[in-house]
Amino acid sequence: MPNTVASSWMSGASRSTDGPEHQVVNPATDEVVATMRLATAADVDEAMAQARAAQPGWGGVTPAERAGVLAELARRIEGATSELVADEVAQTGKTTRLATDFDVPGAVDTTAFFAGAARLLEGKATAEYSADHTSSIRREAAGVVGTVTPWNYPLGMAIWKVMPALAAGCAVVLKPAEITPLTTLTLARLATEAGIPDGVFSVLTGTGPEVGAAISGHPGADVVTFTGSTAVGRQVMANAAARGTRVQLELGGKAPFVVFADADLDAAVHGAVAGALINSGQDCTAATRAIVAPELHDDFVAGVAELMAAVRVGDPTDPATDMGPVVSHRHRDKIAGMVDRAAAAGARIVTGGTVPDGPGAFYPPTLIDGVDEHSEIYRDEVFGPVLTVSTFTDVDDALRRANDTDYGLAASAWTRDVYLAQRASREIHAGCVWINDHIPIISEMPHGGFGASGFGKDMSAYSLEEYLSIKHVMSDITGVAAKEWHRSVFTLPGR
Repeated sequence: MPNTVASSWMSGASRSTDGPEHQVVNPATDEVVATMRLATAADVDEAMAQARAAQPGWGGVTPAERAGVLAELARRIEGATSELVADEVAQTGKTTRLATDFDVPGAVDTTAFFAGAARLLEGKATAEYSADHTSSIRREAAGVVGTVTPWNYPLGMAIWKVMPALAAGCAVVLKPAEITPLTTLTLARLATEAGIPDGVFSVLTGTGPEVGAAISGHPGADVVTFTGSTAVGRQVMANAAARGTRVQLELGGKAPFVVFADADLDAAVHGAVAGALINSGQDCTAATRAIVAPELHDDFVAGVAELMAAVRVGDPTDPATDMGPVVSHRHRDKIAGMVDRAAAAGARIVTGGTVPDGPGAFYPPTLIDGVDEHSEIYRDEVFGPVLTVSTFTDVDDALRRANDTDYGLAASAWTRDVYLAQRASREIHAGCVWINDHIPIISEMPHGGFGASGFGKDMSAYSLEEYLSIKHVMSDITGVAAKEWHRSVFTLPGR
């Protein structure tokens, strides 16, 4: 029997709303794992009011106090590993191995990182740039943050947004994807248990058109952050822009995977399969476009096809499973449609490309060769376990093809030539360029893209700037009533 789950977590109390009933479905079995009533725009108003009331108190405590609470939260997340893994697997279909080895440990590490970073929010004392004044720079909490997170990494993306905001002294109102809310609601409960004050962190499960739009356009939000598709990100930005609200966006990607002629072929093949299929390909940084030296093409395609055929697709709770389903039947239909249209346009399906029989939203690892660089499958985000292959003529052409996209989130270049590696890292236009690897992400390094992949950073100390306001304080040091600049613009009696 499915569990009944409340739609929100506000002020340390779980609340029901008047919104419609919603079911969370396991994409591996098509079974309902939870039911809830969705939040509404009225719940957003309440959560924002609570956040505005609570933020000055949270922002006013010492950085050491905030750090202590976040460190305790990291310990509680680690202690809830079994619960978080079970819910993450049930709602997304990702494998237990991925959730156990990557998602939850990553959440713990990132929370612990920002616990430490909370104590490094110093301002800056400066010299006297004006002869009569001294200046200082204050970095203050931006205020209330409205956040909308996606379904592919529900726990991880919530952590990426919430922890730097809390470390900076902000309050957060967060909407997870309504199809994958369970671990985010658990995170809110753990945060309350760790000592986050009432009203400082609220989670509202609702639809994008109602709750997401209400958050991104709310007058109570000082900053709006969003991770998701480029199309929705543009709407979020428009909603925020109507009120002049600051925005940070991490959007889609179409990562090039450039294999030069001198690359370690075995490493590139393994990197391509892992980079393309992680989380069933539902990753904005996933390897999607293999751009391969012609002399390596045949061996690269054969090697990737062989490894893809060996990937074990099935029950995500089985420790032997390598890849589970995609998140829903609707999303699988989108992936299948793009692959079918590519085949109809003349591309060659080397392996995969067929929807399997049986329950669950499964789609096989799929390799497509001979892709035209102007085609849909090459240019648009598939967000599934699909890798395309094309070739280049020379280094200039390889780098041109890598940059021939509206996106700019991530990329990788494979070469043993240190000079070529440096050139590729400089000339590929992406927020992250990996050399001889694809996809590792660590808490200390920034994550974020260019162009249609958004702007601003998650992770690292750089992300704290998204949640801080810079204030210049200028103080007179002369004690003179009538300043020299006064006399230059006014005729005033002097003393």
